[in-house]
Amino acid sequence: MRSTFDFSPLFRSSIGFEHLLDALDTASRIDAVDSWPAYDITKTAEDHYRITMAVPGYSQGELTVTRERNLLTVSGRRSEEDAGEKLHAGIVRRDFQRRFELADYVDVVGASLVNGILTIDLQRELPEAMKPRRIEVAGGTALPRSEAGRPRQIEAQQAA
Repeated sequence: MRSTFDFSPLFRSSIGFEHLLDALDTASRIDAVDSWPAYDITKTAEDHYRITMAVPGYSQGELTVTRERNLLTVSGRRSEEDAGEKLHAGIVRRDFQRRFELADYVDVVGASLVNGILTIDLQRELPEAMKPRRIEVAGGTALPRSEAGRPRQIEAQQAA
């Protein structure tokens, strides 16, 4: 049995989290998960990640790695089948497409294929304006106050 969650109250009361809420909404609607090809996601260092995917029998020309905005797509399209009569077909020879949602500021650093293992390196790099920074507190005089100890109030002119 599958439960469905209603995220509409979160949409009404949050600002700037649309991407996260859309991802939650999309994830809750996914029916069946195709587990092929097998993959691992590893955090290799602070802000560095690696996707390792088993793609036996695929060549570099048969694999495509594409990044669009916050979506990484890995797809494989097999070329012609081997000539000859197959007595047993145990090696998976089908086309696939695997999608990964990427957080903001995560970029693909590189991809390599060695011995049937596709490795995709990712790095999160925040812009300088988004990084935490220390704000110096300046000394000096306080804001001017009236004689009564309250902040000064500007009064509007009255119409005659």
